Amino acid sequence: MKLYDYHGRYNCSGERIREQRKAPHLSQEQLAAKMQLAGLDVSQHMISRIETGLRIVPDFEIPFFADALGVSPLWLLEREDNE
Repeated sequence: MKLYDYHGRYNCSGERIREQRKAPHLSQEQLAAKMQLAGLDVSQHMISRIETGLRIVPDFEIPFFADALGVSPLWLLEREDNE
């Protein structure tokens, strides 16, 4: 399967995930732990790759990130401004 990138990135949400994670001073490890408690098996390494645009974020992961970070899924997808 060929992976397509958008402006050199494999996702559009990584930059916003990093921005929102850093706002309350959460580490990547802490975010991974929150997501694991919610039922999604992710690691710090996976979050690092998402934030740098090197990993695809499947649609089913977006609500987990949104809940863990306290934002709208549409905000993560760059479809609305921050609340």
